[in-house]
Amino acid sequence: MRRIAVFVLLLSIVCGMQAQKKEQAHGYPINPVPFTSVKVTDAFWGQRLKASREVTIPLAFSKCEETGRYENFVKAANPSPLYKVEGLSFDDTDVYKTIEGASYSMQTYPDKQLAKYIDSVLVIVAAAQEADGYLFTSRTMNPEHPHEWAGSQRWEKVEELSHEFYNLGHMIEGAIAHYQATGKRNFLDIAIKYADCVEGEIGEGSGKQVKVPGHQIAEMALAKLYLVTGQQKYLDLARFFLDKRGYTTRQDEYSQAHKPVLEQDEAVGHAVRAAYMYSGMADVAALTGDAGYIHAIDNIWENVVTKKLYITGGIGATSHGEAFGKNYELPNMSAYCETCAAIGNVYWNYRLFLLHGESKYYDVLERTLYNGLISGVSLDGGGFFYPNPLESIGQHQRQPWFGCACCPSNVCRFIPSLPGYVYAVKDKDVYVNLFMGNTSEIEVGGKKLTLKQTTDYPWNGDIRMEVTPKGKQDFTLKIRIPGWVQNEVVPSKLYSYTDRKQLNYTVKVNGSPMEAELDKGYFNISRQWKKGDVVEVHFDMEPRTVKAHPNVEADNGRVAVERGPVVYCAEWPDNDFSILSVFMNRKPEFTVESKPGLLHGIRQINTKAQALNYDEKGRLQTRDVTLSLIPYYAWAHRGSGEMAVWLPQDVSATRPSAPPTITTNAKVTSSHEAKSITAVNDGMMPKGGEDRSAPYFHWWPKEGTIEWIAYEFDTPQKVTASSVYWYDDAPWGGCRLPQSWKVYYRDTAGNWQAVANSTSYGIEKGMSNEVLFDPVTTKALKLEVVLPEKNAAGLFEWSVE
Repeated sequence: MRRIAVFVLLLSIVCGMQAQKKEQAHGYPINPVPFTSVKVTDAFWGQRLKASREVTIPLAFSKCEETGRYENFVKAANPSPLYKVEGLSFDDTDVYKTIEGASYSMQTYPDKQLAKYIDSVLVIVAAAQEADGYLFTSRTMNPEHPHEWAGSQRWEKVEELSHEFYNLGHMIEGAIAHYQATGKRNFLDIAIKYADCVEGEIGEGSGKQVKVPGHQIAEMALAKLYLVTGQQKYLDLARFFLDKRGYTTRQDEYSQAHKPVLEQDEAVGHAVRAAYMYSGMADVAALTGDAGYIHAIDNIWENVVTKKLYITGGIGATSHGEAFGKNYELPNMSAYCETCAAIGNVYWNYRLFLLHGESKYYDVLERTLYNGLISGVSLDGGGFFYPNPLESIGQHQRQPWFGCACCPSNVCRFIPSLPGYVYAVKDKDVYVNLFMGNTSEIEVGGKKLTLKQTTDYPWNGDIRMEVTPKGKQDFTLKIRIPGWVQNEVVPSKLYSYTDRKQLNYTVKVNGSPMEAELDKGYFNISRQWKKGDVVEVHFDMEPRTVKAHPNVEADNGRVAVERGPVVYCAEWPDNDFSILSVFMNRKPEFTVESKPGLLHGIRQINTKAQALNYDEKGRLQTRDVTLSLIPYYAWAHRGSGEMAVWLPQDVSATRPSAPPTITTNAKVTSSHEAKSITAVNDGMMPKGGEDRSAPYFHWWPKEGTIEWIAYEFDTPQKVTASSVYWYDDAPWGGCRLPQSWKVYYRDTAGNWQAVANSTSYGIEKGMSNEVLFDPVTTKALKLEVVLPEKNAAGLFEWSVE
């Protein structure tokens, strides 16, 4: 790991004072078993944890160096009016989150070199902190000309874009993880000092301001800080942030401030902010006993699982505001499903389980974990998705980093903490919530217990548990029976199985079959346990077909395929036909094939299907094909191409491959280069002006300019007409219909000439706008577009005949 020179110069002054740990009740009825007590030996998750430790975390630290994250702290320690404040106002959090993830990793895999490196980073962070504790490099490095989102003074824009409280939240989360990993207070003291600064200036009372976070997470973090320090003021501030939401100047759905939190019953707005807030509400409810918070988040959870949850466990349907859509609005290709939102969904469902002890929350958590969350990071740990769509024509690829790097750094901090989600304890009850190979040390009823799981889950449903108590011990082992085994896709009617299969499960103790009525989704085994006791669990695991609720328009006439907790998709490298043209059999039969050398080892699913296409005369043709499916989390590792989770099983949902046109193989260029440029000649038209499911291209953020897009053909083509389907995302987006447009052709001398149009250039939303012109023979056509004065413009499709 590289170090900037100032690290070495300042490292010698780092003080590693050991902390006096305070034991505080966390408030939840059920106790988490910390990840430090669970040693994962699992092939599936072991590979992920290794990739996080060896690739993701080092990569994140190196990107913090390369992209100036550390330099921001150095500048803040030496402010100057000459500094140009660039980047994003929450860039500081990438440092905090990466330290958090590294701290989790070090608790199970000690690394002296990494610990020393983090100490050197914290020297720089500490030097940037102002005397009263304020730490926000986007202001401090140049107080006269701070970041454009920061406002002219502290907290001025904290409810909008400054992210001062958001930075505090991630700082606290990272500091507590580092403190727990090392016992050192160097980061914790920085976080406490900033928290005291905020608490001293924000709240009710003389001289204080009433402000709430624009982006939530401080609520969760302050609850944790209360537990670590025992200081009530931090819990009070967390509650203040929640109770004042909806009563300040910020009152909109985007930030969940449209009404007081206790009155909310629908998930709206920015999905990450929402999930963090709901998690914070659970924490405060657990610590204060306020049933109003629990009632509200229960209602919101019900709204999500019945109307707003993707089959992958993803949340947040639309890129407009990275937000929840309307009820049942779950598009596939334009699905946002931000990786951070999936992580937030895990946090939220985990807390609801700790409150209620019902397995349904872990059913949602497991679905999210195995699908919509780990799809956000490549198998090698070095590539990341920001959105996680359920369909693609090749425009989506993981990236090694983003300018807005919240998702990579969030993955850094989540994956190493995963072992902490496997078990939980309440009195003499031991909950087994996730199934993965591990050896754990658990305290139940004041006595130590060793639990060892051996399994090849999620590839088969056989789990062996070796129970080793200290002597004979009475307790209840509560084994979660997943919803997918009980014919329930999710805890609602949003999705349902279509194949009428009935899966079974068995539980044996020392070879003897056990019988029990499920209690809140758990199979309970109450007995006096002794060393050598073995529990064997078997879940039937077969490919299943799933349909969505009829109100989910995007999935009408389609089915998805899943096996166990894993959702599958069809991807181009495994199929020699267009994925989007496939037509599933009404009663598909599946085979499961072990592929140990593919994508770090998977189970591939194969089935017979048909591929539909139009011939050159426009006649529909079919051919029999073998459709191969891979786990959704593993897609986009083998290059760009088509992918789909939801596959047509009804004629009304099919998309036969269109015959080639003169634009199919044309080279497309534009005044604004973007990967989405492939949308203009993909043959996919929207269903109407408000449809966002079809791919589109736009010139945003340009406004009021003259832009262009061009086709170049291999050979001269005779053309007589052109049509454009405009993209207009009013009222919330930045694209509107253009002021005007023209078509040009390139003559034999290489000059652009306007076509002689015989009809007008139409500018209508929700339809194809065609212009006819005198025939021309050319090797290139250009579409020239005059953008609206204060908006950009875009298009779904540009056709030429």
